[in-house]
Amino acid sequence: MGSAYKMIPIPEAQAIVLANTRPLGAVTVGLAGALGRVLAKEVLAPDSLPPFPASIKDGYAVVSSDGVGEYPVVGESRAGHLDDLPVQPGTVAYITTGAPVPPGADAVIQVEDTEPLPAAGEGGQRRVRINKAARAGQDIRPVGSDIMQGDVVLRAGERVGVAEVGILATVGAVQLRVHATPKVAVLSTGDEVVDPATRPLGPGQIRDANRSMLLAAAARAGAEAVDLGVARDTAGHLEGCLAAAIAQRVDVLITSGGVSMGDRDLIKPLLERQGVVHFGRVWMKPGKPLTFATLELPDGDGPAAPGRQMLVFGLPGNPVSSFVCFHLVVLPALRKMAGWAAPALRRVAARLAAPLRLDPERPEYHRCTLQWSPPPPGSPAAAAAAAVATAAAEPPSSPLAGHELWAVSTGNQISSRLLSARSANALLELPCAEGTLAAGTLVSALLIDDLGGMPVPEGGVPTTPGF
Repeated sequence: MGSAYKMIPIPEAQAIVLANTRPLGAVTVGLAGALGRVLAKEVLAPDSLPPFPASIKDGYAVVSSDGVGEYPVVGESRAGHLDDLPVQPGTVAYITTGAPVPPGADAVIQVEDTEPLPAAGEGGQRRVRINKAARAGQDIRPVGSDIMQGDVVLRAGERVGVAEVGILATVGAVQLRVHATPKVAVLSTGDEVVDPATRPLGPGQIRDANRSMLLAAAARAGAEAVDLGVARDTAGHLEGCLAAAIAQRVDVLITSGGVSMGDRDLIKPLLERQGVVHFGRVWMKPGKPLTFATLELPDGDGPAAPGRQMLVFGLPGNPVSSFVCFHLVVLPALRKMAGWAAPALRRVAARLAAPLRLDPERPEYHRCTLQWSPPPPGSPAAAAAAAVATAAAEPPSSPLAGHELWAVSTGNQISSRLLSARSANALLELPCAEGTLAAGTLVSALLIDDLGGMPVPEGGVPTTPGF
């Protein structure tokens, strides 16, 4: 029996999902809750920084036209404290880094270019010798040199990172308008699926890896993750689980399993009854049964009440298929809901460390680990590079010679083998074709993890002298 759903390529599926995804509204959060959020409103500086002329160094505030010579120290300015006595020609004031420059001074001489002198008599005034002339404005940060009052320091649509938190604190932005983050429910399906704590497994049982994995993936994406447990292979129980998701007002429901063509694959018929199924098959490996639907739900009393939307992603039951489909299709939708202007996965180019056989029937999203290095030791690419260097009698080159992003396959890619996702930080976009891609071939890689945690190549991370 054939499927009622047209098989579409993954780029078309991604476009359909994003076209049917609405960004969530804005909420107010405190500064402590801003990290990772997308600003819904620009942030303006209420005052200038620094708000006064400030010293860049420890030293002496001087009148630059005085030049080299011996001068009395008439006062001092420290961060948070300033003597009222102004600096007049022929006098200086001691000053510390970040302190306000006293009235009358127009330059700062660093302490290294001075030497203290004996006081003039017992209990007399401090004196200092200035050994180097200053130019006007030297080592002084003018008012507003970092930020001017009224400047836009962060724009709407910018994502708040660690440095941005510091900027917000600097301008006193302790209450912020940001995009809301989605509430995501995760539901596993299948009579064979049991809790991970189950020991020993009974006949035909499998531990539920997908639900824990998808809850973690949703949480890492910044969503509020809701655990809906496991739905049994009955239409009534599945409908009850969907009703629970609706009652909890989730923005997204992710299911795993029940989307293929067996007589107990009940997800698609349920979604057809209660919403709109936009696609039910995708031309990809792994993850062909991937399903996406939208439900329009009432959001108040009465037929005229405005509605709300719930997205439903029916992911395949094989763990790797769920893992890949989440990153390719669900994650961009969560990002768009949270206000990301460009929610798609980021793409980089990498070279294959070893040959990869292509699939003649479907394009493949191959799990790999990217690393910045020469060809990984022991790889076919490394052997080929060594052979070329030997034949050419190449002299030693710079420590960074040959360093590129190399894609190391995570091994057997069968969709039930979750170990193939371990340490993966990218998905290689392999075309549908006959044959094999040779080691060293440049391929497209979609980032699914932070490259800051990529493996360190053998021998440690190379450095360049002088850096």
